[in-house]
Amino acid sequence: MSNWCVLVVEDDPDGQEVVTRMLRHHGIPAVMADSGEMALSRLNDTQYTAAVIDLALPGIDGWMVLNAIRRNPNTANLPCVAVTAFHSAEVAVKAIEAGFNAYFPKPLDATSFVRELQRVVGS
Repeated sequence: MSNWCVLVVEDDPDGQEVVTRMLRHHGIPAVMADSGEMALSRLNDTQYTAAVIDLALPGIDGWMVLNAIRRNPNTANLPCVAVTAFHSAEVAVKAIEAGFNAYFPKPLDATSFVRELQRVVGS
């Protein structure tokens, strides 16, 4: 996993810290984007292994980021994981139906989060 590069799209500094620490604890490099706009820009810079995307971003939200990723031939197959503090069974189903590879409510459980990320990436 040390050869991975995960794009973390999270506008909340505490959320950024939590996800980044989880990934780095498992030796997974992460690049932060604090907005949907920044995430879309960063996708042009690097080949990412996966993206962890908060659904409730201001401006371009996580749903729109996913749509842009899936429409772009260079990123269409990028594994994407939705995270949100606004959890409900309906949101979880909607996220998977929209094209996210996995869904996690906040607060994240470190063990299951990293395990599911490994499954999604296929390692």
